[in-house]
Amino acid sequence: MTTVLPAGSGKLGYRVTVSEGQGCRQTYSVTSAAFSRCLKKNFSWSGCMSKLLQKQRCGSFTQSALLQTRKSKPHTNAINLSLGNRTTRFFDFAVIGSGVAGLRYALEVAKHGSVAVITKAEPHESNTNYAQGGVSAVLCPSDSVESHMRDTIVAGAHLCDEETVRVVCTEGPDRIRELIAMGASFDHGEDGNLHLAREGGHSHHRIVHAADMTGREIERALLEAVINDPNIHVFEHHFGIDLLTSQVVRFISKVTLLASGGAGHIYPSTTNPLVATGDGIAMAHRAQAVISNMEFVQFHPTALADEGLPIKPPKRRENAFLITEAVRGDGGILYNLGMERFMPLYDEREELAPRDVVARSIDDQLKKGNDKYVLLDISHKPREEILSHFPNIAAECLKYGLDITQDPIPVVPAAHYMCGGVRAGLQGETNVKGLYVAGEVACTGLHGANRLASNSLLEALVFARRAVQPSIDDMISSPETFHMIDEASDSWARPVVPSALKSSVVSDILRTTARVRRELQSIMWEYVGIVRSTTRLETAERRIKELEVEWETYLFERGWEPTMVGLEACEMRNVFCCAKLVVSSALARHESRGLHYTVDFPHLEESKRLPTIIFPCSSVNSTWSSRQLQKQPIC
Repeated sequence: MTTVLPAGSGKLGYRVTVSEGQGCRQTYSVTSAAFSRCLKKNFSWSGCMSKLLQKQRCGSFTQSALLQTRKSKPHTNAINLSLGNRTTRFFDFAVIGSGVAGLRYALEVAKHGSVAVITKAEPHESNTNYAQGGVSAVLCPSDSVESHMRDTIVAGAHLCDEETVRVVCTEGPDRIRELIAMGASFDHGEDGNLHLAREGGHSHHRIVHAADMTGREIERALLEAVINDPNIHVFEHHFGIDLLTSQVVRFISKVTLLASGGAGHIYPSTTNPLVATGDGIAMAHRAQAVISNMEFVQFHPTALADEGLPIKPPKRRENAFLITEAVRGDGGILYNLGMERFMPLYDEREELAPRDVVARSIDDQLKKGNDKYVLLDISHKPREEILSHFPNIAAECLKYGLDITQDPIPVVPAAHYMCGGVRAGLQGETNVKGLYVAGEVACTGLHGANRLASNSLLEALVFARRAVQPSIDDMISSPETFHMIDEASDSWARPVVPSALKSSVVSDILRTTARVRRELQSIMWEYVGIVRSTTRLETAERRIKELEVEWETYLFERGWEPTMVGLEACEMRNVFCCAKLVVSSALARHESRGLHYTVDFPHLEESKRLPTIIFPCSSVNSTWSSRQLQKQPIC
């Protein structure tokens, strides 16, 4: 992998270190006009990256973005076109992911061609569906775009791209109005206007919400519109394996949008649904896309701590239950188990400090008291107000004997959001021709080093819309026909399901893969968590490398072949890939900024206010997880 670091002051130079698996390590000096603005105090990432991406799309990294998936359950609504002895599906546009970014984009490009929406579970199972708090937008006369921008940049530790921030904050209100026109129902106040909440890091009330189930309402409205659009075909239970590949089930499109969400499940406790295994980031990395800022993993400070509930859940949750930021925005107070309010000790903004500050404060309290959770108390507010604002949270807690109108809520930090991802310009474009990104899978520069509460759905809406016109232009101008592309791909190795293996062998592989996944998650939490150090990061790097070699060796000794695919194995590949990207990026940042805090470099350094960039690299001597399946050796 490739990491861009400042080569020193004075020249517009970067040190690019190329490292891939156990292969050689080479260092190059790079000077490029694409980065000249990045070294200025008020640099623009989007400007830098747009130039860089344009340059690379004309160079050796330019490739068409095709997709291969594995169909995990029968699908009855697909349109099939057979070529030879296999099934291939052709669409003008392919969308990977069915959250807000993917669905909003699909609805627009469907006006210009056929669209495949590919999702690895049910269409509603996305991070969008679990978003509680709301969408931030300037909709109040006393608020302003400049104020929203300022809050975003401060929360992002001044690492945000100012141009991207301005675009999102300016275009956000129109995107909200479009959702309302589609039928999304948000809460209104007694005066008939939208009820705008306030969350941590925001200086104004600007959070549009539907009680504490905002994401679910947005997903409902978008899915309803998608289902009623004859040009959109939804393929559920299809797992994306790689871009630029052939079949298990093959989707060939002229344009692809990655909207596959984040990678929360590289950690043992996350608010993300099970589908969030970094599939899009890993696919894009293997397809030679530029990756950026993966060290900035946001831990939500307040996930429900099952250990503190009166009635313990019968089994471990697949994903942590989120206690929305809006509870603190509505007056919730944080206490340690000694019932001491502690946030005033850490930040003058108290409970309304940005998430990174609150998460580190809770982490410090847990370590000092050797406790497993802290308490979030909203019970001092009127009962009716609590139940009307947070009905979902109240109902979930009541299942386990906790009445939030009377008692504090046990909470603990959990992995929540990836601020880094596939590097994108202002139109969602990447350095891979025909590949666009939107939502959590993308790194647009909006979030900088820390995402401001409720900016994620907003970013997804804005960039899904901005990617539409260039996607249409790419589709119209593409000289290749579907048949030409299909013929060109005949030489690629063809992935296969492991039907040749005995069921007992497959069962052993599944058990081992589950154990390896838990071990990797444990390593990430222990060594790459909220507070880091160089020694701990290097330990994580070594142990992950050893674990990956151990897992791959076990698979191949049991008869697994490099071109075989299975849901659990493919997810494991992607989790390994994303974990390594996070560790490499964290080791490259020699300062503490936003979500990345390291005890060895505890201060913010103005000279290091630069994005961390991982360039594509040769797959020579790389691991199985790092290579595309069609690039595997054919046995």
